[in-house]
Amino acid sequence: MEPNAIIDAARKQHRAALDESSGKALLASYGVAVPKTIVVRSSAEVDGALQGLTFPVVVKVVSSQILHKSDAGGVRVDVKTPDQVREAIRMMSVLPKIASARVEGWLIEEMAPAGQEIVIGGLRDPDFGPLVMVGLGGIFVEVLADVSFRICPITRLDAEEMIDDLKGAAILRGARGRKPVSRDAIIDVLLKIGGDDGLMMNHAEQIKEADINPLIVSDTGAIAVDARFILT
Repeated sequence: MEPNAIIDAARKQHRAALDESSGKALLASYGVAVPKTIVVRSSAEVDGALQGLTFPVVVKVVSSQILHKSDAGGVRVDVKTPDQVREAIRMMSVLPKIASARVEGWLIEEMAPAGQEIVIGGLRDPDFGPLVMVGLGGIFVEVLADVSFRICPITRLDAEEMIDDLKGAAILRGARGRKPVSRDAIIDVLLKIGGDDGLMMNHAEQIKEADINPLIVSDTGAIAVDARFILT
C-alpha cells in the first residue's frame, strides 16, 4: 500500500497512532525489512492464517488502547505450534490490561534471527522540524540513554557519525567476543527514515513520533520487529 494511503486509512478510523501492522507496512513501503506478519481477529482464525508462516512465531495483542504491549503482557515469543498460538491468545486475553481494553485482533509474525537490538526513531521538533535518532536497544536505551540525534535530512556521513557517537559503538563492532553487526544495514535504515527522501522528511506534517524498537541487526542485515508511529 502507498504510504499516504496507510496514514489516511488510520485517520479515517480516528486513530492517533498507526497499529503495528500498519506501521510495519509503512516501513516496508520505504524498503525497511519487516517480518512476515498476519493479523487474526480471534483464535478461531489461527489455522487458516498460519499458512505461509514459518515457526517459531511471535504473538502480540492489537489494540489502539495499548501502545506498550509488553507492559500489558501482550507479547508471547518463541511460539512453536498452532495450539500454542491459540493458548497464547487465550492467556493474554484474560490479563487485566488487555481484558479491559478494546482488542482489535492478534498479530502473528515470524521470529527475527538473532542479532543486536538497535532503536531508530524520529520526531517532529517545533523548532528544528523532523529529527532522526539511533541508539542501542534494550537496557542501553532505557537505562543508559545511549542515543544520538540529527536534524533531517541526514547524509550517509551524518549516519556514520551518529553511530560513532554512541557510547556503546564498540559493541556493534564486535567487542568482547561479540559478532560484529552490519554497519551498512544500520546506515541504510537511518537514511530510509531520516534521509533526503526518507520517511520523516516525506511525512513531516503527518508523523509526530516514530519508534522502531527493536531493529534487530545481524552481520548480514537488519529487520524491524516492532514499530510505533504517533500521528499529528
